[in-house]
Amino acid sequence: MGPCLHLSRPSAFGPFSIVWKEGAEGPRVHRVVLSREGTSSEEIVRSAFGATARGSDPAVAELGDRIGAFLEGAALSFELDLVALELCSDFQRRVVLAEHGVPRGMVSTYGRIAQVVGVPGGARAVGSALARNPFPIVIPCHRAILGDGHLGGYQGGSAMKRALLELEGVEVTESGRVLTNEFYY
Repeated sequence: MGPCLHLSRPSAFGPFSIVWKEGAEGPRVHRVVLSREGTSSEEIVRSAFGATARGSDPAVAELGDRIGAFLEGAALSFELDLVALELCSDFQRRVVLAEHGVPRGMVSTYGRIAQVVGVPGGARAVGSALARNPFPIVIPCHRAILGDGHLGGYQGGSAMKRALLELEGVEVTESGRVLTNEFYY
C-alpha cells in the first residue's frame, strides 16, 4: 500500500475529509474526519497523518458525495466495502458493526450496544470505542446515546450530533435529551 491520500469536501457542518490508501483491491478508507468547533478536518488530518497528498478516486469521490448528501439530510445508508475495518480492534469492530445496524431515525444506548456485543455493563467501553470510530457518518455513531436519554459525546460536537438526529426525525429537547421510548436493540 502506498501513502495516505485525502479528499476534503465542504458541508453545512464545516469541511469533512476522507483519508485512504490505494491497495491491490482498490481504495481502502482509513478514516472519515469531521471538523470540530475551531478545528477543520484538514487540520486534524495533518495532525493525525502528517503529509498526505490530495487524491482522487471514483469510489472515494462517490463516498464523499454521499456523505455530503447525508449531511444535507438525504436518507442514505452506507455500505462498508471501502472502509478498512481491519484497522479496528476486535472489540471496536464488533461495536461499530452493531452501530452500523441502527437504522435512520432510531437510536440505541451505549449499554444496549454493549449487551449486543456480549459485554454486559460495558457502556463506557462502547462509548470509548465509538468516540474513536474512524468512520463517522458511514458508521452512524451519532445514533448512540446515554442510558438516561441524553446525547452524550460526538466527534463533530454535540450540536452536530443533535442536528444529525433531528435531520433524521429524532426529537431532542433543549437540554439535550432524546424524546423516545423506542430504542434499537
